[in-house]
Amino acid sequence: MAHVLPGEVVPAQHVNLKLGPGLLQASTSDEKDIVISTRAGEVQHTANNRQWWIESNSRRYVPAPQESVVGVIIARSGEGWRVDIGSAHMASLDGLAFEGATKRNKPNLKVGSLLFARVSLAHKDMEPELECYDAQTRKSEGFGELKGGFMTRCSLKMCRLLLDPNHFLLPLLGSRFPLDAATGLNGRLWISTKEPKHIIAAVRCIEAVDPDGDGMDEIELKRFLGTLDI
Repeated sequence: MAHVLPGEVVPAQHVNLKLGPGLLQASTSDEKDIVISTRAGEVQHTANNRQWWIESNSRRYVPAPQESVVGVIIARSGEGWRVDIGSAHMASLDGLAFEGATKRNKPNLKVGSLLFARVSLAHKDMEPELECYDAQTRKSEGFGELKGGFMTRCSLKMCRLLLDPNHFLLPLLGSRFPLDAATGLNGRLWISTKEPKHIIAAVRCIEAVDPDGDGMDEIELKRFLGTLDI
């Protein structure tokens, strides 16, 4: 993949093009649409060329629309909540942004609660907004409060790797013990297992595979798993 600097044109094309972090659609003087980079890094795209983004070694998450995040409720705010998602600004979550929510029937989220949500609005000059349902179906689709379990942090690159259904880590862990996980693109991962020792093993494996850590491959991880008490 090519490395780009801010302001460079990226050859992103698709009928239903989706731009992720680091990319912006703009028009030239002759009104042609082009895609330019807004940060330095490596150009990445999905196998079908529909989604494009810039992979950089930034440690701070920059929200982008449609991305899933793991957040922490830090305060009530009017009819909703303020949520820490690890970005420069706190995000807002409306009390009605849940499946089936009404003014009389809203979730009772407490300060400190963990949440799996989707970024519905993101702009560099505005506070990001979240919602806890799929925009197309209006169903929760797994979004909402995360009860129990444990939240760990990893690199932004690791989160993107884990969202690839072909990545080996989560299926390999799931073959060893029952595991529920929610991956946020904001460098946070929620894990729930029946036994505390399995959470500890999962966190150690995530750290071992993370490109910012040991960067283990599947063979090395299997060997590492054999040394753990599971």
